[in-house]
Amino acid sequence: MADITRRLGWRHLRGAPTAHIRHHRSGRLVHDGPGLSFWYRSLSAALSEIPVDDRELAMTFHARTSDFQDVAVQATVTYRVSDPATAAVRLDFSIDPDTGVWRGAPLEQLSTLLTETAQQHALDVLARTTLASALVDGVAAVRERVASGLAAEPRLPATGIEIVAVRVVALRPEPEVERALRTPAREQIQQEADRATYERRAVAVERERAIAENELASQIELARREEQLVEQRGTNARREAEERASADAVKAGAEAARTVRLTEAEAERTVRLAEAEATRSVKLAEAEAERQVRLSEAEARAARAVGEARAEAQAAWLRVHAEVDAATLNALTATRLAENLPRIDSVTVSPDVLTGLLSRLGGTGDPA
Repeated sequence: MADITRRLGWRHLRGAPTAHIRHHRSGRLVHDGPGLSFWYRSLSAALSEIPVDDRELAMTFHARTSDFQDVAVQATVTYRVSDPATAAVRLDFSIDPDTGVWRGAPLEQLSTLLTETAQQHALDVLARTTLASALVDGVAAVRERVASGLAAEPRLPATGIEIVAVRVVALRPEPEVERALRTPAREQIQQEADRATYERRAVAVERERAIAENELASQIELARREEQLVEQRGTNARREAEERASADAVKAGAEAARTVRLTEAEAERTVRLAEAEATRSVKLAEAEAERQVRLSEAEARAARAVGEARAEAQAAWLRVHAEVDAATLNALTATRLAENLPRIDSVTVSPDVLTGLLSRLGGTGDPA
């Protein structure tokens, strides 16, 4: 839409580069071209704005195939206005000089024209095609037929319209028919999947069998090698036992020889020790005998000396006692007796006992 500005009874129009502006004043063409900018008076101006850019027209319509099945066609037509002067004459592209808004609906007219024309050619080609063929090759056939039909349509060049491209997006049957058509394909796909599953299982079984055979062969080879290993171990054990026996025999011989040598050395040492011990014992015995003899002689001499001394002491004692009177002897006897008596804390002596004792000591009393 053109940008219109008001200034003191004048109007200023500024168009877009993709919009072709035609300005008539008093029936005379004053301005003609895209992207114009000019001043005008709204009471004397007649303005038209024709878009010259490429425009996309999406359309969806239903058609019926030769086997009476409904299909939905989704297509897109790209067009542009190649002759703005012709299009402005054939269609109402006039705009309000005050607001710049189209007075009519030219683009809707173009959409209706293009949609009906394309639909007519699509219906024509689908009416002679079965549903299966339409679903397989219908998109290309419908696109070619619509493109050729629009290119050959005389009304479009007469209106200043040029078709740029035609695209058919999809051809879809009704949902129930589409599900019915999908069933055989799904069954076939399922069968292919089942067959692939069976083949995969067969391959897996074959591989498992090969693996089992390999494992069995490996076990047989392992058993054979274990048998060889057992034999080798037995041989090694026998050889080791023989070598150990030989080593033990050598060791036993060496030990016996060493034992004999040690025994002989020990016997010789024992004999030497016995001889030394006997010699020492003899010497000790001789020394002990000599010491006993000397000791006996010394004891005899001491005994004789002691006897002689005792005899002399006894003789002297007897001589002394023979020369001393009886009272002195009695006193000495009492003294000796008192020395040998036990300790007496207190003694009670009656007059009769004291008299008798004194009488005995004096030798004058009555012995009774």
